[in-house]
Amino acid sequence: MQVIKYVFQGHGDDRGQLVALEETKDIPFHIKRVYNVYKTSKDVVRGHCAYRDNDEIMICIHGSCKVRLDDGLFTKEVSLENPYEGLYIPSYMWREIFDFSEDAVLSVLASNIYDEKNYVRDYNEFLRLAEKARD
Repeated sequence: MQVIKYVFQGHGDDRGQLVALEETKDIPFHIKRVYNVYKTSKDVVRGHCAYRDNDEIMICIHGSCKVRLDDGLFTKEVSLENPYEGLYIPSYMWREIFDFSEDAVLSVLASNIYDEKNYVRDYNEFLRLAEKARD
């Protein structure tokens, strides 16, 4: 499984730090949706899904969390803890987000608007679809 973790260019001086992101330059797709996850308890696991057609970049802009990725063959766990790092998650990749710090704010940039039909929420269905996508 190839996991791509982007390190975005930061800019800073004595006033503080800034990270600017531009679609198709810093982000490998056109951004159609942005959502933030926050005030999530440490014992909560979010996600439990994959997408048929949606790429995402996850950035923990404050605090930290972990993401478990599963492509149907391999799993990998990735920590997000820097506002200048983004985790790229392509279509047909099962994700579970967990171990949120008390102050975590996870920002997600998505290539498509929300459409419930785009979600795969059953793990066994995901495994069947992921195998077909690999063929």
